[in-house]
Amino acid sequence: MIPRVDEEACTACGRCAEVCPPRAIVLADGSARIDDEFCEECGFCAAECKAKAIVIHFPHSTDP
Repeated sequence: MIPRVDEEACTACGRCAEVCPPRAIVLADGSARIDDEFCEECGFCAAECKAKAIVIHFPHSTDP
């Protein structure tokens, strides 16, 4: 799943861009932006975000 940025929570610190292997994240207009075309869905950005501004929404399982 492609991570999403909560632009209001993002502090534009740049840590996510530093740890992104394919360099799919840029800082623009005071917030991180993820280029879906280049994102490898590794989750490093979400794990590194101290502001918790990057989230990955996983689909709910239908298994009991």
